[in-house]
Amino acid sequence: MSGDPAMSSTKVPEVTLIFWIIKIAATTLGETGGDAVSMSMNLGYLVATAIFAVIFLIAVTFQIKSRRFHPFLYWATLIATTTVGTTLADFADRSLGIGYAGGASLLLALVIASLAVWYRSEGTISVNTVSNPRAEMFYWVTIMFSQTLGTALGDWTADSAGLGYGGSALLFLGLLALVAAGYFWTRISRTALFWTAFVLTRPLGAVLGDFFDKPHAQGGLALSRYTASGVLLAFMGAALLLFRQRPARQAH
Repeated sequence: MSGDPAMSSTKVPEVTLIFWIIKIAATTLGETGGDAVSMSMNLGYLVATAIFAVIFLIAVTFQIKSRRFHPFLYWATLIATTTVGTTLADFADRSLGIGYAGGASLLLALVIASLAVWYRSEGTISVNTVSNPRAEMFYWVTIMFSQTLGTALGDWTADSAGLGYGGSALLFLGLLALVAAGYFWTRISRTALFWTAFVLTRPLGAVLGDFFDKPHAQGGLALSRYTASGVLLAFMGAALLLFRQRPARQAH
């Protein structure tokens, strides 16, 4: 789902199979890492959100100021979006009391609004055009909203809808399989398919993260959030070292 090649590069990675594997690991890490700070450290959702929001702002500032693509910086910024998305969604859903359905609906509207403003400003929402600070800012704002939306969707299906962590994981895997089928066998917009897959990988990571660290009584594996986060971080680091990521080619 990487689009057409071009002569110059962007500051985002080429969208390949390893991109999606690392993305799912990052979103799962966002769930376990976010819960580790907000729950295991007993800091609460609001304080954890403030901490991760500061980390996100620092990371995205370095990312935007960078003159070229740096894999570790890019993925550090993405992890920051998924951790702040986890705690922000939990704060909205639980502390503010708007519920999973209300939170998911609000966040879906924000994702659509972000994409609409981006398209109106740049004339495209393709990741193959993320090569200037304004487009990159739209890209990261959209990602942050999509990560938060994904957390709310994952909690909604696992808890309110009663699918549990295993059932929810199968649901989102099935939806991602449909997106992949659309990519290989239809002419549906590659940009639309990319953003659909990007959103869907987040609730998949959310329910996988909950499956790892929730107690046995709640259908989880009862693993330490710190251990799960460490393993996921090590996996991502190894993947980035073993599989060289190239920047996506800029579309003209």
